[in-house]
Amino acid sequence: MTVKPVHRNRKKNGSATRVPLALALAGTLTVVCLAVAEAGETSPKRETAKSRTARAAADLLNVNYQDGSLNSGIPELTTTHATAKDASYTLPSGDDHAVAHKVTLGDPAYESDGAPRSESAANKVPEGVFHVGDMRRYEFSVLLKDWESFDPGDPVGGDILFQGKHAGGNFPSFFLAAKRNAIVFRSPKLQFQDAIVEDFTPYINKWMTFRVDVRWTDDATGFYKISSKLPGESGFTLRKTHENVQTFHPENPTEFGYIKWGLYRPDQSIEGGFVPTRVVHHDNIRVTDLATE
Repeated sequence: MTVKPVHRNRKKNGSATRVPLALALAGTLTVVCLAVAEAGETSPKRETAKSRTARAAADLLNVNYQDGSLNSGIPELTTTHATAKDASYTLPSGDDHAVAHKVTLGDPAYESDGAPRSESAANKVPEGVFHVGDMRRYEFSVLLKDWESFDPGDPVGGDILFQGKHAGGNFPSFFLAAKRNAIVFRSPKLQFQDAIVEDFTPYINKWMTFRVDVRWTDDATGFYKISSKLPGESGFTLRKTHENVQTFHPENPTEFGYIKWGLYRPDQSIEGGFVPTRVVHHDNIRVTDLATE
């Protein structure tokens, strides 16, 4: 597959309308896995030509939705299995496009494999697949569209935004999710849960960018390094590191994993009092081979 040119970030500044709320982060997020913006919204600062050239040498995959299609011009890219017409769609974003995923609880048209989710996945894209021995950087921008924030007394759930997923019906190795008013990094089997953004409410309807560096190992020599770049920040800040851990750890036999992004709302329901409809936008999903850097 021909790797696409690195996509420039070209969003304009937007505005947040939420007031930061106190963060209470406790408990764990249960996972039931098989397991952009419109004009006027902003994403990370535009890269220089020099930095784009340097990145292109190591980028394996760049899903930038520049052509406005759901698969970003990559035939092997899996798009949503939810059947609702607006479960996934592209929309204008700066000078080009981003992708949106929408889930409405209680409506089977917004379900995939029996769960409330709408996601895109690189399970059939060789550059989006990982194996033991790989060392990868995963980077993506996400916007929480008109997100209803968490208030004390609301039911606690997690809306999964990005996964490093073990194939074969396994739990993910890791995921990032919106939980309460935080963006958390979680590894279900290793029982890590870290607040990467402690309060995202100032950034609702703005672009946030995340980076996860992983050494994929089937013994305790791997690592996760999680960074973020928030609106107004000029570069990435390392938020959390887990070293000397086993990062490739499927419970059922499998030889590979893959990345997926969108919106997955495990264990949420209308009856449980959860927000009925959520929408997220994604753009600039990159996979980089760290071994070449």
